[in-house]
Amino acid sequence: MFTTPLTLRQRRALTLGLAVLGTGVFWALSLPLPFLFGPLSACLLAALAGAPLKGLGQVSVGARTILGVAVGASLTPEVVARVPQMAASVALIPLYVAVIGLVGVPFFRKVYKFDWATSWYAAMPGGLQDMVVFGQEAGGDVRALSLIHATRVLIIVTVAPLILTLGFGVTLDNPIGAPASELPLHEMAIMVAAALVGWKGGERIGLFGASILGPMIVTGILSLTDVIHYRPPAEAILVAQFMIGIGIGVGYVGVTMHEIRRDVSAGVIFVLMLAGLAALFTEVVVLFGLAPGVDGFLAFAPGGQAEMTVLAIIVGADLGYIIVHHLTRVLLVISGAPLVARLMRVRERRAGETDGDG
Repeated sequence: MFTTPLTLRQRRALTLGLAVLGTGVFWALSLPLPFLFGPLSACLLAALAGAPLKGLGQVSVGARTILGVAVGASLTPEVVARVPQMAASVALIPLYVAVIGLVGVPFFRKVYKFDWATSWYAAMPGGLQDMVVFGQEAGGDVRALSLIHATRVLIIVTVAPLILTLGFGVTLDNPIGAPASELPLHEMAIMVAAALVGWKGGERIGLFGASILGPMIVTGILSLTDVIHYRPPAEAILVAQFMIGIGIGVGYVGVTMHEIRRDVSAGVIFVLMLAGLAALFTEVVVLFGLAPGVDGFLAFAPGGQAEMTVLAIIVGADLGYIIVHHLTRVLLVISGAPLVARLMRVRERRAGETDGDG
């Protein structure tokens, strides 16, 4: 299809052009979430067809700061006052993560014969980038981890809106924010500053997920101190959706049939298992009156922070409740996964030495 190699700039221009085209098609056909599913579909199909797409680098990372600011602006004194009420629901997160590990690691290890490091980090419901980095440091299969987690995110982002609309009866046309023309200029300037300071400051101190968590922390402080009173404008949220769509689709660039049969199929089957676990915990939360169905579903859906933030905004869910649960899950995975992975490797090594002595 492409007879001569394209430069990095040309590959990114091609990616951006396809994403814009996909958005336009979805918009013209009045399909749902055109700024998310349009670029996702176009880039995914092009990637599977062998197009040499390329992510937009720091531009995509920077777009995530918008979601961090949106979450931070939602951390009002009222939300903070409700944190103790969320305790019972949040307490389920460690059990949820433990069950996922107990189910997922043997699945990847025994069924698909991945090594321990790959099996462990493929099973952990953390951020795609974090799990790939940790897996690489532990000696895991980086490409397999990338495809497995990309498949998890792809399916959740695609299926979750259907569950929300058909299962819970919500609509996907909730106002995502006021247009920029209606927001005070000084507050938008403060938001930009909070995004940049939080992002780059977070990177400097080694904060995981710095592009989201850094701006969230800075904006949360500004919201709680009555400096910021609005979420980012609707146009900014649409840009964040657009970049997420591109990122998911580009994740499949260069995929081979062998990888589809092994890595992608493993991701598909595992995400179905995760869906069952998420449904079970959602049902528990709802039955005990800890949260409404939509909030419980989004809080326990095993997607990334960025994707779940977008969906929560789109359906008008309780963003504070949902993010508290996802942050708890991510903190547990980030802090506990490397430790447990090392313990598992030591145990495996000792077992192998014992077998060798026999």
